[in-house]
Amino acid sequence: MPLKRLTYYLDEKKVKYRIQKHKTAFTSMEVAATTHTPGKKVAKTVIMIIDDEMQMVVLPSTHKIDFDHIRESLGAGYARLATEVEFESKFPDCELGAMPPFGNLYDMDTIVSESLADEDEIVLSRLQMKMKSYLMPVRMMK
Repeated sequence: MPLKRLTYYLDEKKVKYRIQKHKTAFTSMEVAATTHTPGKKVAKTVIMIIDDEMQMVVLPSTHKIDFDHIRESLGAGYARLATEVEFESKFPDCELGAMPPFGNLYDMDTIVSESLADEDEIVLSRLQMKMKSYLMPVRMMK
């Protein structure tokens, strides 16, 4: 179960968080609505293939993936969304679409949107987990 794996990791790193229960939601924007949280504070996880490497991208639920920006920022030749078939085996303890935004827990590099760093608090979409005043540096997510 990803929640158990994530809480163990956060506890081990002494990160303060709280679990927030809410109605069933299937998208990060639905999580924002049911938790009465601005969408820019709800993190969503997207799995991409960037220059033949599977990577996790974490961005606010209000943002769409800017493939050109990702390619330019990383100096990559190409970037595309990974298919569910490509990544489902990497997350054996997760429902598809409910992966925690910590690629290091799944041996995967993680790219985090800079806009999430501006927030005091972020909600981890579909995990019913709310983190207070914490954003992990990208180097720790590898």
